[in-house]
Amino acid sequence: MKKTDFTAVVPVAGAGTRLRPHTYTYPKVLLTVGDKPIIGHILDDLQKAGIRKVCLVIGYLGEKIREYVSSEYPRLSVTYVEQPEPKGLGHAIWLTRRAVTGPVLVMLGDTILDADISKFLGPGDDRIAVKEVADPRRFGVVETSRGYISAMAEKPEKPRTNLAIVGIYSFRNSQLLYNSLERLLASGRTTRGEVQFTDALSLLVADGHRIKPVPIDGWFDCGKPETLLETNRHMLDRKRPHSKASGSLIVPPVYISPSARVENSIIGPYVSVGAGARITSSIVTDSIVNENASISDMNLGGSLVGPSAVVTGRRDKLNVGENSEVRLDRNAGAE
Repeated sequence: MKKTDFTAVVPVAGAGTRLRPHTYTYPKVLLTVGDKPIIGHILDDLQKAGIRKVCLVIGYLGEKIREYVSSEYPRLSVTYVEQPEPKGLGHAIWLTRRAVTGPVLVMLGDTILDADISKFLGPGDDRIAVKEVADPRRFGVVETSRGYISAMAEKPEKPRTNLAIVGIYSFRNSQLLYNSLERLLASGRTTRGEVQFTDALSLLVADGHRIKPVPIDGWFDCGKPETLLETNRHMLDRKRPHSKASGSLIVPPVYISPSARVENSIIGPYVSVGAGARITSSIVTDSIVNENASISDMNLGGSLVGPSAVVTGRRDKLNVGENSEVRLDRNAGAE
């Protein structure tokens, strides 16, 4: 079995409700993290691992995802499957059953992982990435015995371990996986109103199928503003891009797209500036400025600026004498 035999299934149909208002008109996976959109990092990792076939499950604003992937990843063989309703991760993967044959690698589209994907592509046992977490109630959780998964549960109220499933799954026989999903759907079983992938995998484990847990260290969530910024910091630390802007001070690590314009500003540390963005006369730290956004006369920190957004402050001219005190109402004129 070769790495190129695998098809990677990547569900990216989620609406990203926790990242609104950014995701009202923009898919979450196209938001910038580090030096490119989230989906770009995932596809880069797949290409580096030797995978050439990808099946993307799209839904909300899926055409924008198609446009980006076809433009930036022409060498990948990409098929698209639409999930018209958000019925859960298990349902999303089940929808790909007619597009995938042979071995399959499933990678979630809302996380960025620091993991050696090749560990999941070799011969032998099927594998699932796991990581110890502080609060396993938020995740699918596994129990292990003698080096294999012995039980699984999705978001249990009283988890028996703290080993969470973290977004990479590999199966040498995709038909076995799809048969389990078919059984789950036929049973009508849901967890918290959705068809859960973990529930389908638990059926396999209960039947005696051997799945090996593979611990990984780096797992970065992109689902909320605060975790998106945390992931951005990690990606900038990892890649350490060398960005410059004439007439401005850059405090690394900072990524500035070659097509962005930065003038008379202080940028960084931990700032990503997307393609076509413009920043003038501003101080920006620990922030993500997405493509074609415009910022002027601002002091921003810990901020997300959405694609094509316009953020403008104000300039004040003062002549302040000794022992004077000036207070500016930061809320004045806010909309």
